[in-house]
Amino acid sequence: MEQSSVLGKYYPKYHWLKTLGLMLVLSVGLSFAFCPGCALRSEDFLVTFGYNFCYTTGLWLANGVPSELLNRYVDWTENPLRRFMTTVAVSLLASSVVIFGVTTAFRVGYFHKPLWSISWKAFVVPLGITLVVSLFMHSRSFLLSWREVSVRAQRLEKENAQAQADSLRRQLDPHFLFNSLNALTSLVEENDPARASRFIRQLSQVYRYVLDSQDQEVVTLAEEMKFGEAYLFLQRTRLGEGLQVALPPQPAAALESWLVPPLALQLLLENALKHNATSQRNPLRIRIELNEAARTLLVRNSRQTRRLAEGESRGVGLKNLQARYAFLTPRPVLIEASETEFVVTLPLLELQ
Repeated sequence: MEQSSVLGKYYPKYHWLKTLGLMLVLSVGLSFAFCPGCALRSEDFLVTFGYNFCYTTGLWLANGVPSELLNRYVDWTENPLRRFMTTVAVSLLASSVVIFGVTTAFRVGYFHKPLWSISWKAFVVPLGITLVVSLFMHSRSFLLSWREVSVRAQRLEKENAQAQADSLRRQLDPHFLFNSLNALTSLVEENDPARASRFIRQLSQVYRYVLDSQDQEVVTLAEEMKFGEAYLFLQRTRLGEGLQVALPPQPAAALESWLVPPLALQLLLENALKHNATSQRNPLRIRIELNEAARTLLVRNSRQTRRLAEGESRGVGLKNLQARYAFLTPRPVLIEASETEFVVTLPLLELQ
């Protein structure tokens, strides 16, 4: 399932001019602290300021830039301990390079000291500060990200529970059961035991799928398509030529590797049947298209709008589906409506 790491957004997002201004103010403050009594335009104050500014800016770059780059290319969720150690190691290495560069520039370039006069003691305090700041940033980011993950999980659980309850209520709705039993009665009266037997199996499969999927966050596309076929068989048996459905070729490997929220397809099919009139003269046409390259499942239906009884539609099904997808992937559910057609595009998810 596509899950983007949320940790990176809790690191400071650097705005270069603002941050450089902050480094400038911090360096002035440190210069007054390290060179008390120095005149503002004296050489001692300017050298102290330059030294502090190079240190603060260099260490900011050495710690901030690697963290942002790693957030783009290395996922915390795969191996958080290794990622943490990598980030700390890169920060300390980059900080050591900055400390050595700044110290060398001032001691050798300005004070004309020999290179070997640089002691390891010059690295202890800056690296210690760097380590403390780095640990603080990571701890804060982890806590905030865990809090968001917890909130997202609770909201997703609530959305799924609501979707499952809505779907179960719809499937067990007396109208659905009444229509299904009427269709079954017609098959029995027509003395068509083969179709009646298949109708019973498909009806059983629909109910079993609804019950089995209620505790699952996602299911394979193969399972969802199999359920969709069973649901459509029941509806075609009842509506006859009033419902025409086109299903896509189904490569088994793709269907098993892609995931969707359970009952997502059923919601779209049910909406199409609920909001549109059907007749043999003017059948409702539903087409399901699988786009492997774009990793989407597209459900389109002709628009033959019919009036609904008050309370028959609450208008929350698609909103609920969009909310469920929002917790699983940044890719949105696309809804397009014209005078003649209604199209919904579902993103297909992958385990990562």
